[in-house]
Parts: sequence; structure tokens; C-alpha cells
Amino acid sequence: MTLVPPPEGVNVDEELTANLENGVLWLTINRADKGNAIPYYVRDALIDAFRNAHVDLEVRAVVLTAAGEKHFCSGADLSVPQPPRGSRPPEAPERVVGSAVNMMRAGFQQLMAAIQDCEKPVIVSLNGTAAGGGSMLVLAADLVIAADTAKLIQVFVRRGLIPDAGVAYLLPRVVGMHKANELVFFGDDLSAVDAAQLGIVNKVVPAAELPDATREWAERLASGPTKAIGWSKKLLHDASELARRDLLEEEAMLVELNSSTEDSKEGVASFRERRPPEWKGW
Repeated sequence: MTLVPPPEGVNVDEELTANLENGVLWLTINRADKGNAIPYYVRDALIDAFRNAHVDLEVRAVVLTAAGEKHFCSGADLSVPQPPRGSRPPEAPERVVGSAVNMMRAGFQQLMAAIQDCEKPVIVSLNGTAAGGGSMLVLAADLVIAADTAKLIQVFVRRGLIPDAGVAYLLPRVVGMHKANELVFFGDDLSAVDAAQLGIVNKVVPAAELPDATREWAERLASGPTKAIGWSKKLLHDASELARRDLLEEEAMLVELNSSTEDSKEGVASFRERRPPEWKGW
């Protein structure tokens, strides 16, 4: 995608840090003083990071977390206006019909798609409050480990807004329609424990144990059969959208593709030789 440059003097690499350790790409939103709200340039950097992780053989799992203990992500940082993409004639009005639609399509909707389309498993390490668009990051992830102090808020209704960032697509698929209605209509806080009971969160741990608990799962995933995990992710996502015949056709094709991987051969060999498998990731 064509990135819009950040404001002068802004270092994107400081506001979104990326570290690759033991096959795990750790992405950290580093804007604790701003509630870890995401300006357009951090959003675009996240989109690029997930798209690059999809094809990078050294990346075998991704963790998304944030700095501080209070906020995971409070949504989009609207205090940082996004400059228009492309050129515009001098007589063009400040706001052109369709510009908001284009902004949504190129913005948080693209970020949601980048997370869900990434072949590598994505873990959200939920260190604090996820509100509005920030809750989308939680819902779009494959696995969520939360600090016991974390919470989620579908804050849109509190501002007189409707859900965006793909929340209306994701939330009912996780919690069911009636519960999604309740969370969106009222906008009440949802604790990490309650989120776990609804299936939004996989595991809740004391806040001090969150980094270690996340690392354990992430490195376990990163040492697994990466292609098999990625294609399993695709099948599970497509299962709610494809007709039975289409899904089974996709399943058959992916089974054949997976059978040609080195890890598939290693899985069979290790079973026959009665030893633990040594997964390569391809």
C-alpha cells in the first residue's frame, strides 16, 4: 500500500516497536501517554507489519501488545488528522463525498483484514483497556491472553457513533447476536474475566504474569508446523462464510498443499520413528 508520510519530526519506529525473537514478531504500540490510540501512520505501519509477516519465513507467530498498564488501545487517534491521499485540485472542497468511505476502506478495515489474512497465528497480549477500534484488534486476533486488570468497551454508543473498524462483522461471530447487541447498544465495560466467559479472551492471568504467559504461547506456536497452522486458520475463518461444498473443496485443496510441505513429511516420519517432530515452518 502507498503510505502517507507521518507528520514532520515523528518517528514511527518509536511509536510502534517491532522485535523478532525466536520466530515471534513482537509488535508493541508505544503511545501510553495517548492511551495507545493509533494515528494513521501507526495504523498503516501495522498493516504493513502483518502483511510482511504473512510472507516472511522467519516470522512464525505474531504478538500484538501495548506499552503501559492502563490502555491496550483506545482506538483511532483523531487528534492527528490524516492528510489526503493523492493530489487534489485547488478548487476542491475540504471534504469530498466518498472521502470518509475511502478512509474507512483504506484504514481500520484494511488493518482488520491484514490481521485475519496473515498466515501466521496472531496473539493479542491484552495489557489494558481496549476500546472502540482497539477492541477490533482483540476480536480480529486468533488468540487473546489478558491481564486480569484489562477490559473491553464497545464505546461507540457513548459518542453517538455506530461500530466501525469491522467490529460489527467480528463481534457477533464471537459472542452471538444477542450478546453483541447488548455490548454495542449499552457500551458497558466488559472485564477480562467476563470476556473470557464469552469466548473473546482465551486466558486471563495476573497482570505481572502477562508477558511470560504470552511468550510461552507465542514461542510454542512459533516452534510448530507453521503452514499447517496458517491453513487451519484460513479454513476456520472461511467456515462461517462459505457454503458446505465450497468449504470442503477448499479443505481438500489445502490438505493436498499441506501434504507437500517439509513439516508434513516430518510429522509422518517422526510418528513412524517414535520421536518428537522438529518443525521447520515450511
